[in-house]
Amino acid sequence: MPSMEKQCSFPREKMKILLLEGVHQASVDRFLQAGYHPELVKRALSEEDLLRVIPDVHILGIRSKTQVTKKVLEAADSLLAVGCFCIGTDQVDLTAAALRGVPVYNAPFSNTRSVAELAMAEMVMLARRAAHKSQLLHRGVWEKSAEGCVEVRNKTVGLIGYGHIGPQVGLLAESFGMKVYYYDVIGKLPFGNATPVNSLEELLRASDFVSLHVPETPETRNMIGARELGLMKKGSFLLNLSRGKVVDLEAVRSALQKGALGGAAIDVFPEEPASNDEAFSSPVMGLDNVILTPHIGGSTIEAQRNIGLEVANTLLKFIEVGSTTGSVNFPQVELPIVRDSHRILNIHRNVPGVLSSINTIIAQMGGNIQAQYLNTLGDVGYLIIDVDRTISQAVKSKIDELSSSIKTRLLF
Repeated sequence: MPSMEKQCSFPREKMKILLLEGVHQASVDRFLQAGYHPELVKRALSEEDLLRVIPDVHILGIRSKTQVTKKVLEAADSLLAVGCFCIGTDQVDLTAAALRGVPVYNAPFSNTRSVAELAMAEMVMLARRAAHKSQLLHRGVWEKSAEGCVEVRNKTVGLIGYGHIGPQVGLLAESFGMKVYYYDVIGKLPFGNATPVNSLEELLRASDFVSLHVPETPETRNMIGARELGLMKKGSFLLNLSRGKVVDLEAVRSALQKGALGGAAIDVFPEEPASNDEAFSSPVMGLDNVILTPHIGGSTIEAQRNIGLEVANTLLKFIEVGSTTGSVNFPQVELPIVRDSHRILNIHRNVPGVLSSINTIIAQMGGNIQAQYLNTLGDVGYLIIDVDRTISQAVKSKIDELSSSIKTRLLF
């Protein structure tokens, strides 16, 4: 990766990188290797705490608990980018971030296998009532019986959401001899022998196991409630390793107590403790054949290391060359380094005439454009432009004065 020159607007020694929630040491090492000195905090920060520290932070790294709200972003005067060291990005106000000129990055692929393996393991454990029998043994009760215990082979798993994780679960399930159905609001090509269905209702009625792999959105909140549980086969199983608020756990408790559900595996919850020191409570605690895990679907050594490296590398590419490839809320722009030039990054409102205005500024200064790349997404445009070194400071100042500009940076 090309190194930033001394005239970079944010040299390494002045770049404040704040990494929260105990992100993996691999990410810390990657920043150190590149010459930066990140500040580490092992816990999530409340909005109040974040508001206090965010004004002079250039790069913010979080996991799933820290909420980067519009209010936080409005106070983030120096913020260049946010890295989510996880799959989800619903903890960040993505629209507000884009309008403030802040790209947001995540790791959409790095822990898919870990989540998929846990989902598959939980299906087997639920089918064999192994978790319940383990609880009995811990209490000194020996209950050796095949009653209610079945194989997963020849059973049907219905996947709600078929993005990154769903297909991985499906492929593992097929290797166990299961039939795989999936439902997604966006049309997706099947992996293996998976079969798409036309509606959520069709999937619920057909499946012995229902596994959720969806983001939290207004459309997915409480998407599985009493009505949906009532459509599932009697004695079927529910798994949620996606987001806590997509399932109504009071309704799940009722279905389990009535015997409508044969069991459930829940890894995510509507309200989760902010740290390991806080107590946990849930409506489905203490029920038979219910597997509860503390949001560890992606928490394997391999996954956390891969996430740490993936997000750190995308953040470094943005810091050092301006690349936004992989950003979830920003125009995708990447431009090779042009020697003997200076690079200007301009984030602007997506209105007509911006590129023409910038090119006119350069032409009036008698400068030459070595390379440029513009892309837009929604209300935001992002331009990388390489110009003659002799005029770069003046060009940057003039671009800053444009009414369309949100943020301009002379990178090198």
